[in-house]
Amino acid sequence: MANARTVFHVTPYVNSWKVKTEGAGPYEFEAVMDTKEEAERVAREHARAQVPSQVIVHNRDGQISDESTYGDDPRSTPG
Repeated sequence: MANARTVFHVTPYVNSWKVKTEGAGPYEFEAVMDTKEEAERVAREHARAQVPSQVIVHNRDGQISDESTYGDDPRSTPG
């Protein structure tokens, strides 16, 4: 069975941006950056090191603006 992927969320946090892994798992990460661009870069670097993984980027309003998957996708459904 394939390992579940590590999911990183980039979300607004006060006057900055937070990168945090989803749920509790073998790899947990949380950091706060000044800009959304910096938070996205950090999330993608960590995701590439933790394949299979995914980065989900949210706008200030909470809606998803971008989603990227790294490594083999363990889901059996397309998309």
